[in-house]
Amino acid sequence: MSDLEQFRAEAREWLQANCPEEMRQPLKSQADHCWGGRKWKFQSEAQKVWMERMAEKGWTAPQWPKEYGGGGLSPEQGEILNEEMQRINARTPVSNFGFWMLGPALLKFGSEELKREHLPPICRGEIRWCQGYSEPNAGSDLASLQTRAEDKGDHFLVNGQKIWTSYADKADWIFCLVRTDPSATKHNGISFALFDMDTPGVTTRPIELISGESPFCETFFDDVKVPKHQVVGELNRGWDVAKYLLTHERNNIGGQPPGYLRGRALGPLAAEHVGTEHGKLADAALRADIANLEIDNLAFQALLGKIRAEAEAGQGVGAQSAVLKYYGTELNKRRYELMMDAMGAEGLEWQSERTRGGMFAREWLRSKGNSIEGGTSEVMLGIVSKRLLGLPDA
Repeated sequence: MSDLEQFRAEAREWLQANCPEEMRQPLKSQADHCWGGRKWKFQSEAQKVWMERMAEKGWTAPQWPKEYGGGGLSPEQGEILNEEMQRINARTPVSNFGFWMLGPALLKFGSEELKREHLPPICRGEIRWCQGYSEPNAGSDLASLQTRAEDKGDHFLVNGQKIWTSYADKADWIFCLVRTDPSATKHNGISFALFDMDTPGVTTRPIELISGESPFCETFFDDVKVPKHQVVGELNRGWDVAKYLLTHERNNIGGQPPGYLRGRALGPLAAEHVGTEHGKLADAALRADIANLEIDNLAFQALLGKIRAEAEAGQGVGAQSAVLKYYGTELNKRRYELMMDAMGAEGLEWQSERTRGGMFAREWLRSKGNSIEGGTSEVMLGIVSKRLLGLPDA
């Protein structure tokens, strides 16, 4: 038995023995996804047990180094673990922006002090992070941000505003872009700072969306004191950290559909509402549209696997993240459009227990934001045309 075969056998045995049966069931709502953090209220004992067992094993962040709370697995072992979790339909034990975005940035740019301070609590699900990037007048043109951090000796004094700060009202800490040198050109003079959301002077205000939910917030900073050692990377070189983190954010947004359709095939869901004839979906046109979607998704997953393999081999991702973000989010919008086609009038229901409080309609509406957050589709196409295809500016 090879080392990888042995790892697969051991992982399968451990997961079978330690993953609670409840954590192998499909998500019924967003609350079934464990975000962790100081404010998180576990939905069940099984959710708490599953997070704690995986954290103790280091498998909440399986490929992070063990000294920072991770599992120390190789990319090949990480893929095997993912396959074995999918085999038993095991839920992700805990996940938030600390895993998806900040963690990789800290591992690359953070000091040893910052890594040891922040990475283990992320792995244990103790701290939930939010992202302070976009501002009212600095969305697509992120580098024109105006939130300032004034040098006060042993700390910075931060003043300004962020917008579309996902889950800021539920987060414990924020990773935030601030301007530390107002005289520098806009891509320079920016620093990447970390601070506690309970720091005096930080306030948040939820923004209600068309879906009726409020995952986004306006976030305000009024004379917020930030210790200087909480700056990641070099002072005034935060744009380097920001670009690296955006790559991981875009990969994550484009990688898999969020919500109910994550990890689910669309065909069986459609069959529940449309019915079947001779073992096939009864609606031929819908059947063809779903087949085209699944073919496009298989091609996308092959590309995703190729780019991830190149990244793990040290080749980097760079502008290819724009391809993943653009195509992955456009695929997701198509998925939800087809789901609504299959469900018909029932898909538009907004409040009943049968539709779990209108979950399907709300997620369909929420999917429209996938092609805006993390960089709009138009911005992604601009990156592809300029940096990958070498086309001239308009």
